[in-house]
Amino acid sequence: MPSQIETRLADLGVTLPDAAAPAANYVPYVQVGDLVFVSGQVSMDENGLIKGKLGADMDVDGGVAAARRCAIMLLAQARAACGGDLDRLTRVVKLTGFVNSTDTFGDQPKVINGCSDFLVEVLGDAGRHSRSAVSAASLPFGVAVEVEAIFQIS
Repeated sequence: MPSQIETRLADLGVTLPDAAAPAANYVPYVQVGDLVFVSGQVSMDENGLIKGKLGADMDVDGGVAAARRCAIMLLAQARAACGGDLDRLTRVVKLTGFVNSTDTFGDQPKVINGCSDFLVEVLGDAGRHSRSAVSAASLPFGVAVEVEAIFQIS
């Protein structure tokens, strides 16, 4: 039987991918007590990495879409941390979003809203969180967005 969260995702037309393997010497998540710290998830979809630099070759709408994909990847990691049962996810505690952007681009918060809004759409009040949204001169593999998260699980 699918979890309530996966049912909600299906209602939105979203199927979570398998959790991505680490691209370097780190683990995808660490659990400490009831908190799960998920390593940064880069913007990618079924076609591969979503690359770009906000303020140069990508606009805010493209960045929002890339950040939404980061949210999907974060949930895939959370599902893995929960042993496949996303209903164990009780709250999104904190997001830190990194936006590959020019030095004159100032809409990082709007871009990271793509991740935040999606998590609230899926999880309701449990998706509301504290957050940082910062600029980065570059990100791994040239991706547009990377987001890390702290989740609370039962």
